[in-house]
Amino acid sequence: MSQATIPTKNAPYSELPAINSVLFEAKAKKGLTFDQIAKEIGKDEVWLAAAFYGQAKFSEEELKKVAGVLGIPSASALGELGNHWWPNRGLGPMPPQDPVIYRLYEGVLVYGHAIKAIIHEKFGDGIMSMIDCKINIEKKPDPKGDRVLLTFDGKFLPYAKW
Repeated sequence: MSQATIPTKNAPYSELPAINSVLFEAKAKKGLTFDQIAKEIGKDEVWLAAAFYGQAKFSEEELKKVAGVLGIPSASALGELGNHWWPNRGLGPMPPQDPVIYRLYEGVLVYGHAIKAIIHEKFGDGIMSMIDCKINIEKKPDPKGDRVLLTFDGKFLPYAKW
């Protein structure tokens, strides 16, 4: 069996701490999905994937559990992603160049104003939080081709008046 590798010199990996590449390589080597690892540590698969990409912060306990599942030294992970490290959220160029990410971006470009108007009609003057948000991705079988069911479950935050 060959050693699993990722293109660490290419974006977005080149923008991440070196230990993140180790996480991805160990995940691939073990043949694990984000969902399998997430269940082992008691987290959601989307949150876990975001943490692998440096877009969410592991606690020390979570990082030790992930290291254990992946069979990598927790001291190395803690040394790079411990309490001293904080995410630099917003990975990659704008507009996005990856086709999947670009299509999500395109969805906001095309439907963003309609979504905003409907949020205001139903909730009032405010926003949907991406800080207090749960994201779910499901595969929905369809005779014309499988569908991606993507749900953003964000807390409504009204604008403050002062």
